[in-house]
Amino acid sequence: MASDPAVGMLRRAEETLEAEFARLPEFRKTLDEEAMARVLELAAHRLGDNFPYFHPLYAGQMLKPPHPVARAAYALAMKINPNNHALDGGRASSAMEVEAVAAIAAMFGWTRENGGYLGHLTSSGTIANLEALWMAGQLAPGKRIVGSEQAHYTHWRISGVLRLPYASMAADRCGRMRLDVLESELRKGDVGTVVATLGTTGVGAVDPLHQILSLRARYGFRVHVDGAYGGYFGLIPEELDEPARKAYAAVSQADSIVIDPHKHGLQPYGCGCILFRDAALNRFYKHDSPFTYFTSKELHLGEISLECSRAGAAAVALWATQQLLPLKPGGEFARGLASSRRAAKELDRRLRADRRFVALAPTLDGLPGQAPSADSGQAAAHPPELDIVVWALRAADLRNASVWAQEVFDRCAERDLHLALVQLPHAWFAPSAEAENDSRLATCLRSVLMKPEHEAWLDPIWGRLSAAADEVLEG
Repeated sequence: MASDPAVGMLRRAEETLEAEFARLPEFRKTLDEEAMARVLELAAHRLGDNFPYFHPLYAGQMLKPPHPVARAAYALAMKINPNNHALDGGRASSAMEVEAVAAIAAMFGWTRENGGYLGHLTSSGTIANLEALWMAGQLAPGKRIVGSEQAHYTHWRISGVLRLPYASMAADRCGRMRLDVLESELRKGDVGTVVATLGTTGVGAVDPLHQILSLRARYGFRVHVDGAYGGYFGLIPEELDEPARKAYAAVSQADSIVIDPHKHGLQPYGCGCILFRDAALNRFYKHDSPFTYFTSKELHLGEISLECSRAGAAAVALWATQQLLPLKPGGEFARGLASSRRAAKELDRRLRADRRFVALAPTLDGLPGQAPSADSGQAAAHPPELDIVVWALRAADLRNASVWAQEVFDRCAERDLHLALVQLPHAWFAPSAEAENDSRLATCLRSVLMKPEHEAWLDPIWGRLSAAADEVLEG
């Protein structure tokens, strides 16, 4: 591992923080530093039993290392361990949360000046989505919530917790919600909220939000955007294909938005964000506390959230990161997203040109087991919408394709290339309309190229993947 720039930064910042409280009488805790050091050494050895999530050769699950400034800021805040539920427990960190959330809201076109919004951080994207669906139930009690079958499972599970009816809509061969299926459900008149996913966790698909909003004008329902994974990609519209670009351009018209800074936002885990377009919805959060909210007459974050205690350190880390890397098109943060997007498109291009693999939604080739036509290769019918790439092994039948995918996954890991496996409809890797109703699942390979370094590391990644595939297929 390379030297850690966060270490030196943190040491200097801790000295500054200690100077802020130098007026207080000194006190000391009795600590067994030798015992602490032994425990930390043991912890370091135990942590070695992990995949190298921080390295570009880890291209499997959605694991992006926090920025060094985020880690340093989080550790710095832990000297105080603020609680952002009330100003009593996190005065400075609460102010930093308000500023950090305002920057995220502005990224979607929501500001205090143009009508306001309601928003705060949460301990995860799951809790952020829970608040969004809880609000949906408050505003449309008894009405159904619907989302794509490729939407995160958290939506139907949360709906169950909230005792709200939920229904899944079929997805097309690219992983996006089918509008014809959605409209047939809307005609029933009992849909209160539609969840549109910008960046599904399986394939990175972007639901057609702009078209869903057109249906809202006709049928009347709330639109919740789950941008937990893909929300930040609106900063790079020039890198997106037209359908995704139109969807992101319409985000400001949604009723609520969730984004997960601990994914593409370079944050440690424990940082989600929920935004509502209507600031007046704070009335649903009203509650009384006999001991919490008396330090200040200003709005406490605990008065606009379902959670109570929350780590103020998460707000400090996010605020520091956004100070260093502002959320603006063309900036360093946006350039990192663009790099990941280019890496995914290039990996997808190589897969489509290679007869050993079948990429998502091919148009000119046959099922796994059929050779590509001599004059066409595999047409890039639907390259990745964001930075997630999925592909199948070309095999004589579905069983072999799934078994070989597992074997390639294992052989890649032996070469220190870490991918992921995903089960997807077999029909998504077939070019014919006749296969549309094939409901069988195929085990496929999946790569999340969410690190900016992945673009420069694509040749080593491809070399290891190619060698592993040769080893399996020749065997």
